[in-house]
Amino acid sequence: MFLRRLAIALVTTLGAVLALAPPAHAEPLTYTALGDSYSSGTGTREYYPDSGDCLRSKHAYPVLTAARLGAALTFAACSGARVNGVLTGQLASLNAATNYVTVSAGGNDIGWGSVITQCAKPWPYTCWGEIDNAENQIRTVLPGRLDQLYTRIRELAPTARVVVVGYPRLFNGEECNLIARISPGEQAELNAAADLLATTIQARAAAHRFGFVDARGPFTGHAVCDDVEWINGTSWPLNESYHPNRAGQVGYTGLVETALRSPAARATGRRG
Repeated sequence: MFLRRLAIALVTTLGAVLALAPPAHAEPLTYTALGDSYSSGTGTREYYPDSGDCLRSKHAYPVLTAARLGAALTFAACSGARVNGVLTGQLASLNAATNYVTVSAGGNDIGWGSVITQCAKPWPYTCWGEIDNAENQIRTVLPGRLDQLYTRIRELAPTARVVVVGYPRLFNGEECNLIARISPGEQAELNAAADLLATTIQARAAAHRFGFVDARGPFTGHAVCDDVEWINGTSWPLNESYHPNRAGQVGYTGLVETALRSPAARATGRRG
């Protein structure tokens, strides 16, 4: 009887000690942000000095999202990156322990910046041919490139929640920028091309079971020339033009955080 009472007392004491002990240290969450200028934060006018031409900003949505998630960020996105540049130069941090991945890519592959530059030239210059060529690239070239990138991301980070971040429409049909005017007709056609780009990227993301952030709806009412712009118009220096400003990056942050927390972005077979 005495030994039984002693054993019970020891078990009770041990249980109390374990209950008071601090929890085991959890592995920190890891987040890798891949992509182009829309992910690096170009357009916010303040950049990390060591980021060079990649123009990475502390105001960019990857930095803000990582803070909200409590995740350690690998900020690989780089202004000017094409799909192949992401594929060959930004994936080094991905591994089986990576928790979150975001990626924006495709705009540079279709020469989107050059198209807008041509559209912004004064009359009698037009950009109809450039828009048609960009749309042809979206239909015929871009899907295969995105498939290669998305496949490799999943191979390297098999359990990560992956979200593909799309591009917004840029224009509302008004001519408000006296430096470089784009006609309402050209704006409408550019927005139609943006729609084609968004739906094409969304379809490839869905095929790989990745989440997708569609920025078109949330950015409506915040385009160039709107009262509350989330997108810069023609700006100086020119590389700031037609990119999300700081308010736009905050807008992206809310969308990206929600998408990363959604089960839709969860890898097949992922636990937790």
